[in-house]
Amino acid sequence: MSEKSNLPTQEALDKANSLEILDAEGKPVSFGSILSDDETTVVVFIRHFFCGDYVRDIVNVREDALKNASARIVVIGCGDWQPIAHYKAETGYQGPLYADPSRTLFRALGMDLENLATTPSGEQKKSYLKQGLFMTTVTSIWRGPLKNPSLVGKQGPPSQLGGEFVFKGRSCEFAYRMQHTMDHAEVADVMKAAGVEYP
Repeated sequence: MSEKSNLPTQEALDKANSLEILDAEGKPVSFGSILSDDETTVVVFIRHFFCGDYVRDIVNVREDALKNASARIVVIGCGDWQPIAHYKAETGYQGPLYADPSRTLFRALGMDLENLATTPSGEQKKSYLKQGLFMTTVTSIWRGPLKNPSLVGKQGPPSQLGGEFVFKGRSCEFAYRMQHTMDHAEVADVMKAAGVEYP
């Protein structure tokens, strides 16, 4: 397993770039094709498509700040492609969103950790977590299985942990891999690495 903030090796990047993920219509695209030589790409790997707290925070990044930094945000989930439209509607995120149901891309970039652990005792809770654990769980269940029972089983494994990566051109300059279910990188830290003014 790759360490929390180790940058992927060139070998890992070469493998990742060749792997296919699915767009909102279920069409395969290579991961390398979503990276641009001319801009910075912030890639957010979410846990599953019924978990939207972090992405709701990401949508607060101003469009003009992204434009000024020649940057954009891409989100990738570990479920099937069918929940993508629902996820966008629930989170307000309208940027590029892809699915990696096989999780081969997650694995290639070192996100091979799975657990259902929450914030450890003594560790500060991340700022994107606006509610307590109980309300976060209830809200996730309501927005996911209860409102959209046809998507149950397509959201991705709840135990799969994600992370954040910043690519400047095709070079990875920042990596953060979750260690538990409440451990996405602070948005401010990711935007700083991407050269994007925030807040």
